[in-house]
Formats: sequence, structure tokens, C-alpha cells
Amino acid sequence: MGVSGLGVALSSASLLELAKSRAPGDRERLLLGIVDLCDAGGAPQSRAEPAVQGLLSSIFMNLVVEAERDIRRRLSERLARADWAPPALINVLALDEIEIARPVIAGSPVLKDHDLVRLLVEATIEHQIEVARRPQLGGVVVAAILRQAEPAVLTALANNPTADLSDEDMRQLVAAARKVAALRTPLSRHPRLTADLAMQLYVWVGQSLRGALADRFRLDTASLDQAIADAIRDAHGNAPPEAEGLVIVAREGEREEMERKLIDKLHAAGQLRPGYLVRALREGRLSLFATALAQLGGFEADHIRRALDSDRPELLSLACAAVGIDRSVYPTILDMVRRLNNGRPSGGGAARPAGVLGPVPQTVAGAAFRQAVGAR
Repeated sequence: MGVSGLGVALSSASLLELAKSRAPGDRERLLLGIVDLCDAGGAPQSRAEPAVQGLLSSIFMNLVVEAERDIRRRLSERLARADWAPPALINVLALDEIEIARPVIAGSPVLKDHDLVRLLVEATIEHQIEVARRPQLGGVVVAAILRQAEPAVLTALANNPTADLSDEDMRQLVAAARKVAALRTPLSRHPRLTADLAMQLYVWVGQSLRGALADRFRLDTASLDQAIADAIRDAHGNAPPEAEGLVIVAREGEREEMERKLIDKLHAAGQLRPGYLVRALREGRLSLFATALAQLGGFEADHIRRALDSDRPELLSLACAAVGIDRSVYPTILDMVRRLNNGRPSGGGAARPAGVLGPVPQTVAGAAFRQAVGAR
């Protein structure tokens, strides 16, 4: 069957020569050459014809099966906006490792709601986060995200102002913010937040966000603060007002003790691994991150807190190196810690501490951390 419907013959001598080669460079040129032909040739409706789509799918899939990682990544970038791309190919790329999948998940018009829902069920958390970030996300996909209630994916959805969120969807997100701290900031700024939901969110957020909510919705902060104080007293046996601060401290202490027990249990079962640190941060649980890092490295909890609140991000870098965090992951960890800890550890940026995570043995990094933080 010919491919004249594409407007350009695919049997040119140059493409035939590339097709005979097994060299990765030639494979890449062949794939991208076919993309160029499809981009340049014929009317859009001709590329959508079943026969042409079948031919394109066969050509691309045969080539992609043996393509190296860099070739698949370049192909994903080139096809991310192509409305003529074969759906089977786009779905394969969307399920590839995240750096390859990201462009097509974010922008491919070929991916439909049912494809995105399938990614939420079958793909990794990183893929699910990219789905939640997709512009103009439809209500069917939003509903699937809310059903799964994965904290990191919910947070990505809350950060997507173009998603099709109903009033009920917003209500569910605000309710989830009670346990998922990372939801609170994006929800407080969300264009679909209502005054009623702002009053509910006000209870869960910190002082700075309370001020922003009060300004945006003209909330009666005196009444809200009194209601919160009354609720705290009722929950703790009508403690007198002067004991209010002690009650709050006790609740914080209880939470930290529960987190310590959880980490101890995971450690004893051999299930506490460096990847858990990233998970804790994605869920907005900075204190859980600190507890886990102290346990993994055999550090004093106070030393980890000092590192988190310092103006020397290299201290946290050393602690992460000591527990086996890869240097490529550290900048992400530092960014998430700063978001949850009011910009601390301050100073230095991500580049300087990342350099500490070179080929330094874990034992050396641990000793250096103890010496550096102990001298502060």
C-alpha cells in the first residue's frame, strides 16, 4: 500500500538506507525523519484515515521496540503535540519511564480521558502526578484522582487551576487538607475556593495562610479563632484557657511519638529505606521525614532539626549522603524541605550542597555531618 495520503513518499532513498542500518544514530534519524514527513505532508484528515494510521502505527512500533532511551525521549518530545500520532504509540510512550512519558502525558491531544484514567491505575506515582498536572484536565479524570486519594497526586491536582473541578471536588480536597498539609497552600490560592470552604480550610492552615484567606474572603477571624479555641478545649476535657498552649504542645508531642513508633516499626521490619524520605516529603510530613532520616542515619533527632532550620543546606546534604540518597535526587529533597519549612535550610541554593554528594562513602558523610552539626 502506498502512503501518498501523507503528501510525501516514505520510500525515498535516504530513508531506505537508514532503515537498513541498526546503528542507534541512524534509528533516531529514521524515526525523526518520519515525524518530519508526517508533520509536513498532506491534509490532516488524510493522516487520520484508518489505513494511514495503521501503517504509521506499524512503522513506529516496530522501530520503538528496539529504540534506546534517548531516542524514545526525543520521539516523545516531538510527538507531544502531534494530533496525527498513532494512539497505540502514544500510550506506549506514556507508560515508559517518567522522563520519556512526561511530554506526552502533559500535552498529547491523542490521550483521552480513558487513557489518563488507565495511567492512574497502572502507572507509577510520578506518572499519576503528571496526569494531575495536565492542563484542562476533565471531570472524569478528576473523579478518578479523588477516588484514589493519593496525597502527592491530590496535591498536584490542587496546584492545577485549569482542571475541571466541581464544588464537590473542591469540598473533598479541602477535607483532605486536614491530613495532607501539602494541600493547604495551593487550595488557599485556588480560583475555585469559596468563602464557605475558606472558613473550613482556615482551621487547618498556619498563621500566614490564615491571614491570606481572611484578606481574600473578608473572614471574621475573631469568631473563627474563638471557635477553634473552643473546639480545642472541648476535645481536651474543657481545659482552661491558660492551659491552651500546653494542650497544643501535648498534641504535637503525641503526633511525634506516633511517628517515632511508626519509623521504629518500619526499621525493625527492614522496610525503612531512603525512598521513604521522599514519600514523607511528598505527603507534606516534614517531621516524619526528620524522624526517618535520624533513624536511617543513626543521628540524634535534635541534630536533624538543627540541620533543617540552619542556613547551611550542606548539612542536610551530608545527612542524605550518609543514608544513601543519590546526588541526583538531593536537589528535589532540598526543594521539598524548603517548601514545607518556610524556606529553610536557607542559603547556598541547590548547587552547592549537591556537590557534597559526590563519591563520598556513607560512613564518611555521616561522620562529617555529626561533626559539623555538633559544632554549631
